[in-house]
Order: sequence, then structure tokens, then C-alpha cells
Amino acid sequence: MDDELEKIYGLPRFYNAEGPEDLIGHLVMGLAPHTSGGVLARIIGYTRANIGLAHPYFHTAKRRNCDGDEDCIMLLLDGLINFSRSFLPSTRGGLMDAPLVLTTKIKPAEIDKEAHNVDVMERYPLEFYRATMKYANPKDVADLIDHVKKRIGREEQYENLDFTHDTTDISEGPMKSKYTVLKSMEDKINGQLNLAEKIDAVDEKYVAEKIISSHFIRDIMGNMRAFATQTVRCTTCGTEYRRVPLYGKCEKCGGKLVLTVHQSSVEKYVKITRRLATKYRISPYMAQRVEILARNMESLFDNEETRFKTLDKFF
Repeated sequence: MDDELEKIYGLPRFYNAEGPEDLIGHLVMGLAPHTSGGVLARIIGYTRANIGLAHPYFHTAKRRNCDGDEDCIMLLLDGLINFSRSFLPSTRGGLMDAPLVLTTKIKPAEIDKEAHNVDVMERYPLEFYRATMKYANPKDVADLIDHVKKRIGREEQYENLDFTHDTTDISEGPMKSKYTVLKSMEDKINGQLNLAEKIDAVDEKYVAEKIISSHFIRDIMGNMRAFATQTVRCTTCGTEYRRVPLYGKCEKCGGKLVLTVHQSSVEKYVKITRRLATKYRISPYMAQRVEILARNMESLFDNEETRFKTLDKFF
């Protein structure tokens, strides 16, 4: 950033940082993936862990609720100087991952309600522990716990937010999230369900059904729709066609035409979805949805009747 200020804009250097510690106290902008709203923050230190540690309000304001997904911060000058609507893509989604707006003050009443459930007590009362032994509903013991929701609209929403346990090292614990260590989607799903099987309070069948219904089925349907409505592109001149010309080649330059959505990207979740449906014996309704989608996929790609036909077959 200093080189850019000095060599491109002819302005004095701003940060003059010789090491990471020189950036402590400077303003940064947090921006979560697939969003366009940055949130102002300040660097107060560093951690050895591969993670961004910040106040729950900050994460929630970015709409990144500590779910292990990717995240980023940038120097404030980076977001202010290296940004212009003039070079943003015009395609759908082109406004994502660009700081169109910047929140300079976080108002707890306006952030996701998930952050309102953070408890802010030094210790839990004995009545709370007795209620847990009776498997009480969380709503029935909510009044025993001081949490952010009770402080909304008062100065206490920012002050004296206590915690139960001290630590000698904020980096103590795992250095990396399993989400980043496990590379493939299948490894991530297997890790999640293996953990669910070990926790008595978790129903692994329910977890598997939620993964299938909220993630895999939607992705499979969306990928099939994208494949069926895709364009083809010339590898030589880049011209795109809504339908393959009868000539079979690019009408402009005679170049080779290729798909823009490939079969492998459409089929990638089918096998793991079927495997989860069988292993965890999901509900008949959900299992039937999975099987119907799988058969539709097979008919789309593996139907011998639709292969290698020449134009004379239609006369």
C-alpha cells in the first residue's frame, strides 16, 4: 500500500511498517466471502492460530458466524483506494466480494440475533446446573443466564461482557480449523458425521438428512439446471453460442466448441448423497428424492439412445 501511494499517486507513505507489530492499532476492513458489506475494525494483536479472532459482534456484522468458512480482513486503505465500480464485473454475482458499503459502527440491535445469545456471566448459578440434570428446555432456564439479548439498547451491550474461564494463551488449542485441514467435501462431511456419531446429544441421522436436504439436493438440482441451459464456447476466439451450430464448429473462425459446464461438476455430489442416504437410513421421502435425482442424472448422461446420433436419424 505504501509503494502504491508513493509510486503511483505521488503521496507520502502511510503505514511505514517494518514488521507485523507496526500495524497494531491501524484500522482494517472485514469482508466475508460472497458479501459486499465491509465492517470497520482495528488490529489489537496477533495469534499463532490460522484464524481471525474478534468480537462476536464483528463476526456477526460481517454475516460470518464463526462457521469455519473462509474469511478476510484488509487494510482500510486497500479497501478505499483499490476499489471502483468501473471495473466490477457486470455478470450476476459480480458485486460480491467487493466492499460496496462500510459499517463504521456496529449496533447490536441490528446484527444477526445469533450474537444476542452469547452469555456474558463470570459463573453460572447452581440452579442452572440442577436444571441440566433434569434435561430442562433451554428456554426454561434462559432467565437464569445473563446474555446479550437482555442488554440490547443499554450501555451494558458494549461494556462488562464477562466470561467464565481465563486462558494463559489465546492461541492455545487447535492451530487450524478442520474445515481448512480437510480438503475435499467428502472428507469434511465424513468428519462432521463421525463427530455426530460420537456425541450422545446429536442424532446423526438428523444431521445427515439436513446435509442432504439443505446442501446436496439443492446443489445437484442447480448443477443439472446449469448443465441443461449452458452455452458453448469457442476455444479460439471465445465466442459463446446458446446452441451448438449445425456446422459443429465456430461460425466465426471454425474453432473447436467446448461446454462451459462439465459433466463432472454436475455429478460430483451424487455418489456421496446416495451413500449417506443408505448408511444413515434417512426418511423414505428424502431417500426417494435422492433416488429420483440420481436417476434423472443417469438418464441425462448415460442414456445410450441419445449418443452418437447423426442428422439423418431424424429424417
